[in-house]
Amino acid sequence: MAKQTDWERWVLDHAPGLLLFARQRSRCEADAQDVVQEALVEAWLRQADGSPPPLALVFATIRRRAADWGRSQDRRTAREAAAQAETPECWFDSGIEDRERGRLIEEAMRKMQANYREVVTLKTWGGLTFAEIAEALEIPANTAASRYRYGLEELRRVLGGKTLIESLRG
Repeated sequence: MAKQTDWERWVLDHAPGLLLFARQRSRCEADAQDVVQEALVEAWLRQADGSPPPLALVFATIRRRAADWGRSQDRRTAREAAAQAETPECWFDSGIEDRERGRLIEEAMRKMQANYREVVTLKTWGGLTFAEIAEALEIPANTAASRYRYGLEELRRVLGGKTLIESLRG
């Protein structure tokens, strides 16, 4: 069996969070996968020494690539854009027993302001620090922390007093 490279380990560790972030910024699963792939290739090409890139840089690249991808898609016909907008992708890949919980969390996340949702996703599922979130979103670290706190408060209110972690656990 071949030994995993640092890059392969890095991708396996971070791919779920990167894909979740891309799903929120893309119109469908296939677009999100393409955006993540393009961001990883760009990050790999930037690392002259072959080491894995800073995670915040990859999230920032996904954010930028998703915006570019969205603009290019908007140039296509109105019918294609309307068909894609009618079928948003689920953010969570839940098992049968977790579908309802995932649906409730997804619904709560969709009700949040986009800037709060973005920070909560990067912190909770992306595992980034506030400094890394600030770098990825090009905002001050204190703003990232505030948005996270306000986002959690908003989620708690929508989820009937439960915290996000309590809701995830059931």
